Amino acid sequence: MQPKALTATSVQLHANYIRAHLAKLYPKPKVPLHHHDPFTLLIAVLLSARCTDVRVNNVTPTLFALADNPFTMAQIPVEKVRTIIRPCGLSPTKAKAIVGLSTILVEQHAGKVPADISALEALPGVGHKTASVVMVQAFGVPAFPVDTHIHRLAKHWKLTEGKNVTQTERDLKQLFPQESWHDVHLQFIYYGRDKFTAWQKDPQACEIYRHLFSNTKD
Repeated sequence: MQPKALTATSVQLHANYIRAHLAKLYPKPKVPLHHHDPFTLLIAVLLSARCTDVRVNNVTPTLFALADNPFTMAQIPVEKVRTIIRPCGLSPTKAKAIVGLSTILVEQHAGKVPADISALEALPGVGHKTASVVMVQAFGVPAFPVDTHIHRLAKHWKLTEGKNVTQTERDLKQLFPQESWHDVHLQFIYYGRDKFTAWQKDPQACEIYRHLFSNTKD
């Protein structure tokens, strides 16, 4: 039986519980993509689109040994980048974006990744989620990136009725305090990978779901 619709107060109480529970499971979550500065984080997140973090982490050491800054990367032939990142998928598009955004960073931003979400989103291959990850994880600017894991879990836990990540992001930002966004979005991801994957169809397999919706009148 599906739980009935929740009141706004119940949803907030559930969000509070989820935040506390995730903090116990993952007290100091770190970005699972290997990087050492804003530029390498930007490239790693870009590569992670439709690709696992494990595969990205296998590829980036070779890529960053070749070029780990915009000045050098802008000089690398696109085809050479493509050859290295091919295991990540979508390599023609991603390689062109990596070299293109590196050129823009050199020409328009003195070789630095801008701490501005609009400027980031203007870069080739950089969407809102990627820009948000860089803002919150590289620069500490509050942002709540929503990927498929977060969107799936937010709906599973009835925190949102969002039909897309944009609405889900808006709802989650209202439920979780701004100072927690840095950790919570990573904790959602880790939980979605470790505890309740997309392959698990039984809601009761999720310990948080069981706590929130078993033997409750909500």
